[in-house]
Amino acid sequence: MARARRLLLDTTPLRVSSDFRRLWGGLALAHIGSQLTILAIGLQVYRITRSTFNVGLVGLFALVPLLVMGLYGGALADTRDRRRVAMTASFVMWCCTLALVAQAVAGASNVIVLYVLVAIQSGAMAVNSPARGAIIPRIMPAELLPAANALTQVTHTIALTAGPLLGGILVASFGFAATYTVDAFTFTAALYALWRLPPIPPLTSEKTAALRGWRAVADGFRFLATAPNLRMTFLVDMAAMIFAFPRVLFPAIAALVIGGGDTTVGTLTAALAVGSAIATLLSGPVSRSRRHGRIIGGAVAAWGMSIAVFGVVIVLAGSTSPPTIMWGTMATACLALACAGAADAVSAVLRGTILQVAAPDDMRGRLQGVFIVVVAGGPRFGDMVLGTGATALTEGWIAVIGGLACVVAVAALMRLQPQFARYDARHPTP
Repeated sequence: MARARRLLLDTTPLRVSSDFRRLWGGLALAHIGSQLTILAIGLQVYRITRSTFNVGLVGLFALVPLLVMGLYGGALADTRDRRRVAMTASFVMWCCTLALVAQAVAGASNVIVLYVLVAIQSGAMAVNSPARGAIIPRIMPAELLPAANALTQVTHTIALTAGPLLGGILVASFGFAATYTVDAFTFTAALYALWRLPPIPPLTSEKTAALRGWRAVADGFRFLATAPNLRMTFLVDMAAMIFAFPRVLFPAIAALVIGGGDTTVGTLTAALAVGSAIATLLSGPVSRSRRHGRIIGGAVAAWGMSIAVFGVVIVLAGSTSPPTIMWGTMATACLALACAGAADAVSAVLRGTILQVAAPDDMRGRLQGVFIVVVAGGPRFGDMVLGTGATALTEGWIAVIGGLACVVAVAALMRLQPQFARYDARHPTP
């Protein structure tokens, strides 16, 4: 029994910190709503244009605000009250969701409206996330950060599991307006959790206090240039997300290969989260591990191989536009995606822990800004890469090529930065 408990997710952070408990619960609900909106926007763009390329353009309109505001938002988190920064950005995101509801009710058929709202919401999220990420080490002891990150990953995986499934059902049964409305209601939980936090000003050094705006951003990059372990957490994730993030392929695969339409899109997206959820629920050994760099490298390579296998399944199935769901193909594809999700969960927990523990407090906001650019911007850029590649090849072949490219890139990075494999959580170094 004791051995079984050691395998399971460590819930100690929920018991020792009421602030973390509220933040965790509020973000769990908000993440579910966000996944509804991500799925619905992709489906709405595809329904209007019938083009995977246009779905991929959603990534372009989200990417630029992420790059700009993620970096600037990190600087704000290092020089302003982090609670206030997160609250303001969250309010802007909530207003964008209300605007999505309004355009759906009005029956808008111009994708530019969706692109603009995605851009504004993406910019606000890029400010919110660095501040929120820099808050966690201030309300949680360092030794509990791996467990806290695993719990946060649970909220993410629950959202990725329930959100797409619920989103597919809501869009198919009630339409886009109802789906966006659910997101608007769930997001209020995150606003409440942030409101209940005490003020959290950064522990600003004299150097940081003298810097503002883009000068602070530049100072953060100068620090990152001297921090090879922190830098590697970003590079390996970029390899996975740019080359092998398959989300943009799902609408066309559902229509042309597997069948089932919106429900299939939700199921494929949820399969990634099912694997992530299983890995996170059994994350006890991961939370207690110390060779974080070596585990991260292996996990990202496993992600790439799983996506390549997913692509092989789609290639072998062929493009037949089936009238009903091809259940064998669906099951095999979901299994490959679940393996990818499990690998991603392990990588995410340990990358987040290295970033929080190895970075000094007066740099955490800016490095969290880089983190959100990579974590959220990488998939958006991947949407463009795979969406464009699918027009030249097919959805299946681009997944095969992207997955293998991810494995090659990670192997090259680990060879170029061998000290990352030697990273020891007992003696964290940036």
